[in-house]
Amino acid sequence: MACRILRKQPLKLGHNIIRAQSTMSAFEIQHKTPLIRKTEPIPVALYGGRNAVTMLPGGGIGPELMGYVKEVFKYAGAPVDFEVVEIDEKSEDNDDLDYAITSIKRNGVAIKGNIETKSESANVTSRNVAIRNELDLYVNVLNCKSYPGVPARQSNIDVVIIRQNTEGEYAMLEHESVDGVVESMKVVTKSNSDRVARFAFEYAKKNGRKKITTIHKANIMKLSDGLFLETSKKIAKEYPEIEHNDMIIDNCCMQLVSNPHQFDVMIMTNLYGSIVSNVVCGVIGGAGLLSGKNYGDHYAIFEPGTRNTGTAIAGKNIANPIAMLNASVDMLRHLGHSQHAELIQRAINRTVSEDHIHTPDLGGSAKSTDVVSRIIDHIMQDTRHW
Repeated sequence: MACRILRKQPLKLGHNIIRAQSTMSAFEIQHKTPLIRKTEPIPVALYGGRNAVTMLPGGGIGPELMGYVKEVFKYAGAPVDFEVVEIDEKSEDNDDLDYAITSIKRNGVAIKGNIETKSESANVTSRNVAIRNELDLYVNVLNCKSYPGVPARQSNIDVVIIRQNTEGEYAMLEHESVDGVVESMKVVTKSNSDRVARFAFEYAKKNGRKKITTIHKANIMKLSDGLFLETSKKIAKEYPEIEHNDMIIDNCCMQLVSNPHQFDVMIMTNLYGSIVSNVVCGVIGGAGLLSGKNYGDHYAIFEPGTRNTGTAIAGKNIANPIAMLNASVDMLRHLGHSQHAELIQRAINRTVSEDHIHTPDLGGSAKSTDVVSRIIDHIMQDTRHW
């Protein structure tokens, strides 16, 4: 059963990693230059056959959705215990954020909602971006797959978006050079471009994907996007069995709406990934369905695929729980609990596609609790045959 775990002292990582971090400047920590490479596997926390996972509910509907995850896990018998870490969105310091990062480093895996940053203090950074940067979660994976029972502009879509997660326009490096003139730096490095492209081609190879499209704006940003594009082309030569092409971001958004079936796997920098993810969510029916996976060499975080929640308001019992539950399924697969993951996934698919139990964001009238109750009913029916 899911429960809250008391705070524990962080485990000490390898001396080489600690020494590398202590000698890095703030800029280097932010952008991972030099990169802290994996030297040996860091196992996820496992106690008595049960995994300890950091849970970051975040704000808005996050706590409500996390409650549904706990309830579903209880009925599915998932061997996971949650260490719940609250981050105050209005906090004037980063103490909560620091402990959250310590918890994730201890457990190796986390599930999170959207963590707002409402403080106007210059000392308080964007929590979502800071977590990705500090843990070097350099890639985000979003599998955009249609649900047969959900009314949508397009059907039978199965596109994977692989997004560089720690640099680009999200470098958070801005300054006002003169009064009224603000400069924002877009950071693209060869090392991060290389490992994102390699991750994408390895993903395609392992999952039977046939084509990768690099999304860019290299016709205008010839150095930054040009580097990202050229790196993708170079890595593509090592995988001749996988087709590779490229497309400018403007045209990409239009093609996703008019002819999305031409895409298989797409790789892109951070801001383009945010835009394209929301476009695809709109095309397949809404933002409340898809989950996102953030990976680095050491850690993994699972969350809803986009921040947008349609008409969802905290406490109104209308938030779509599917995206967060799908994130929990991804997490179970990552932890190796495939049987529990498939049990919950089947229940979700039947509820959405066969029973048509839909919340208002999908055009239905069901409450959040109606969706969760039906999922639990399917789980209980399935477990009777175990």
